[in-house]
This record gives sequence, structure tokens and C-alpha cells, in this order.
Amino acid sequence: MNVLSMAQLRERAGNLWALTLGDGIRPVERTDHVVVAEGLHRTLRRFSSDGARSAAAVPGAAPVLLVPPIAAPAACYDLSPEYSVVRHLAEQGRVPYVLDFGEMSYSDRGLGFEDFALDIIPQAIARALDDFWGGEVPDGAGIDLFGWSLGGVLSFLTAGASPQPIRSIVSVATSVDYANQPPYPVARALTKPVGGFGPAALIGLMGGVPAPLVQVVYRATSWDRELKKPKFVLENLGNTEKLARMEVIDRFQRTFPGYPARLAGQLWERLAYRGEFGAGEVHLGKHVVDLRSIDVPIQLFGSHRDALCSWETARHGLELFSGSPRVEFATVESSHLGLLAGPDAVRETWPVIDAFLASVDADSAVSGPAR
Repeated sequence: MNVLSMAQLRERAGNLWALTLGDGIRPVERTDHVVVAEGLHRTLRRFSSDGARSAAAVPGAAPVLLVPPIAAPAACYDLSPEYSVVRHLAEQGRVPYVLDFGEMSYSDRGLGFEDFALDIIPQAIARALDDFWGGEVPDGAGIDLFGWSLGGVLSFLTAGASPQPIRSIVSVATSVDYANQPPYPVARALTKPVGGFGPAALIGLMGGVPAPLVQVVYRATSWDRELKKPKFVLENLGNTEKLARMEVIDRFQRTFPGYPARLAGQLWERLAYRGEFGAGEVHLGKHVVDLRSIDVPIQLFGSHRDALCSWETARHGLELFSGSPRVEFATVESSHLGLLAGPDAVRETWPVIDAFLASVDADSAVSGPAR
């Protein structure tokens, strides 16, 4: 039987206090950044590893605009120093920008996909390009879009809705065939006798999907992790690094915002029930988004372990984006968040993205700005 030293006992007691009554194992650390533009649901930030306003160090590189999901905070791209997508991109010599939609409240219930695809994201693209090029954007200059989960859906809708200076799209753990993404097939079968009526009406009455419900549902997708957490904490009280990684995920899950009613209704009716996204043509009010018209290189990621985006629905993009000159798909076996930010992402996802963007750089005729 191992006898713990006083130092080990103090470490365990300190970690237990920090996780229960204290302020946490470690403080929140964010990568240095500057706010390029502020506004309701459209705050734009530029990140770099040292906070400096530096140009891309990679020849031919374009700015990278990271689009978060609606019901997950923009912090998904900057979870912690070791799992920060923006820090990694900056260290690779790129200039990452993050669009932050902020909180969603009852007053935002009228926001739909078209507000993001036709207004908010195109404006962010223009602002990022203007900032990157110092106000003198050359002809042919474009931007690389990067979306995780529903952020990928928003990126594709933006690219298909109207002409935009988009150079490429990276989409991580994005379901592009909602009609076949569990549990939607079951919900479709149950509501088919009434033409899909029900879910959208209920969401409309609630004014959207409230943040607490989103947080509960997200945690439920990894119920085994939640059940094992007390045992995990007790077994690792002396492993501060493991507890710190757990804490990062827990903090992230506690900050999930909600869904606006109109957008959530469209997600059900258009994407899930009617399967319009998977078929390639999405009807948003008077606007028809043709996803098959997207003509830029696309990089997709999927996992058999992802509870929120099945491997098959992510891989469907190989068939869907027929107008793209190049669609690549990579399998990284990890969780929904782990595909983006975590040990698996660092080891497998990020290198594939680096190689994809490097290939786009090589094909680009526009050089980065000199500052």
C-alpha cells in the first residue's frame, strides 16, 4: 500500500477545494486578440499568438474566418492554450479571425439562417478582408472559411446563397445530411402523418431553444462521461493536468447559448424533415441556396465516435458539393468537440487542415499583404 506524502495530500486537497468551493484548477486563458468590429451578434476578433497585428507569414495565405455554431460559444476555437485552434493557426503564420454571435435571447427569436448567411457572415468576411489588407483589398483576394458543427452549415449556406470572396471552406464535424442524422429519422417518421408539424410550433411558442436546455442536451450526448466524472475526479485528484483538461470542457459546456426560434424551426423543417440541405437546395423565405454551386475547395471531417454528427452524414459532402473542384474527407476518431480541439485534433485534425490550406495557398494567385 502506497503512503501519500504531505505534499501529495496537500495537492489532492487543493484540487478538491478548487473544483468544489474554489475558483477552479486554473484560470481561463485566452489567446491575445483585438476587436476588429463590434455589433449585435456580429463581433469580429483578430487573434495572434503574441497579440501583434502581423501579416500572414505564409506566402499566398489568406485570412481565416472561423464561424462558430449558433448554440456554442465562439470560445470553441480558443478553449485553452494547448487546444486553441486560433493559436495554432497564428503559430503556423496565418491570421485567424473569429466571428462571435454572442448570447441568444427571446428578443432574437426572429433570427433565421438567412440573417446569418446573407448579412452577418458576409459582413464579417468583408470586414476581415479589409482589416487584413489594411483597407486596400486587391481584386481576387479571398478568405478561408472554417466552421465547426453548425458553423460549417452556416459557412456552406453563406457560400451558396450569394457570390462571396471565399477561397476555401474547412468544415469539422458538420452534418450535411440532417435527414439521416439520428434522431431525426425517428422524429420524421413520428410527425409524417401531420406533415412534420409539431417541433417547429413548439419551438416558436417557447421563443427558441433556451440555453439551459441546450446545455443539458449536449451533456446528455456524453452521458457516460457525466456518470463517470465523480469517479474520474477521485482517481485523479493527484493529477492536476487531467483535472485541468476536464475543467476546460466543463466550463465550455456551461456557456452554451440558445437557439433563436426561427432558425431552430428552419433547422427542423428545412434541414431535418424535408432534407433540403442533403439534397443540395435550401429554401429560406424568398431565397434559394444552391449548395451544388459552391465552387471552392472543401475539406470535411467526420468520426464514427461523434454522437452529434454521424460519419455518414459528414461524408455525404463528397456527393453533395458537386460544383467544388476538390472535396476532401478525413476521418478522425474522436468526440464532437474532440474533432476540433483536444489531443486527437492536435495529433490528426490540425495537420490535415494545415496541409489543405497549404495546397490552397499554392493555387492562390494573390499574395498576402506586407506590413
